[in-house]
Amino acid sequence: MLNTVANKEALETLDYEHHWNGLSTPMKENAHDLSSEEKVEKIKGHFTEIMETLGMDLNDESLQDTPNRVAKMFVNEVFKGLNPENKPEIKLFSNKYKYKEMLVERDITLYSYCEHHFVPIIGKAHVAYVSNGNVIGLSKINRLVEYYAKRPQVQERLNEQIARALKEVLKTDDVAVVIDAEHLCVKSRGIQDTASSTVTASYHGKFKEMETRKEFLSYLNLKSQY
Repeated sequence: MLNTVANKEALETLDYEHHWNGLSTPMKENAHDLSSEEKVEKIKGHFTEIMETLGMDLNDESLQDTPNRVAKMFVNEVFKGLNPENKPEIKLFSNKYKYKEMLVERDITLYSYCEHHFVPIIGKAHVAYVSNGNVIGLSKINRLVEYYAKRPQVQERLNEQIARALKEVLKTDDVAVVIDAEHLCVKSRGIQDTASSTVTASYHGKFKEMETRKEFLSYLNLKSQY
């Protein structure tokens, strides 16, 4: 169960996200009433029923612990971004080097799950910002990307969530995020197109200017129309 004192700031942040005009992850009001352990136990029971409905023999030693493994994976790993306690703490530092050009972190590994079929989205995120006097540690950009990716997602929302969170943390509008990802709901089912990928982009502040955008994309070797 969330501790109401220790996690007040995290919950306030979650409330802020819910005012992103449709950009928040759809969540029930009581989403955090259960502890992680309680959620694992509940999902374990439901997944046992799913496997039995499919006709699988859970007495087999290879399968008997699968419901527990899946439940722990859902709660503690692939969907841990649903828990505001897991949002990374990000400390701002003064830009003492007076660096006024864009900072680009490219090829950030991204693993998420499609919320329509619960299969993986695998790709790269590319992030840039121009400091207005503050900077953050490079690893914190990766952690912020991971936090929003570790949820059932659609790529467009994920792209905007990362961009808006960076704007909020850095206190600047000059942020850009591009995601290039492969969706297994396209590759492994349905049309089964193994060659395609999906590119989304979110440009804010100076990155709405074409020259700034072109400079950013030139570092990524992506075409300027993205």
